[in-house]
Amino acid sequence: MDKCCNSDRHAKHSEELKAKMINRINRIEGQVRGVKKMLEQNVYCDDIITQISAAKSALNSLSQVLFEAHLNSCIVEQIRSESPDIMEELQQTIRKMLKN
Repeated sequence: MDKCCNSDRHAKHSEELKAKMINRINRIEGQVRGVKKMLEQNVYCDDIITQISAAKSALNSLSQVLFEAHLNSCIVEQIRSESPDIMEELQQTIRKMLKN
């Protein structure tokens, strides 16, 4: 299990940012449901691929927003507290993002 999944740490996002990210993920869920419906209705493949690309782009955009928030809050806080593992964690996070 990843370190983040069994940690007692929690994000410290503003309610406004959290609401914006939740709105984005709700739209992404709608896009994915739309892709499923298109598959069920035998929509032309190219049209489905376009929708999949749009959903992937929306997820990447959400990831960027979350990463920027992470840098500006969690990472800054851990650097200030001189956390010894913060650079390794940051490098792992960047590697995960670049796999896309």
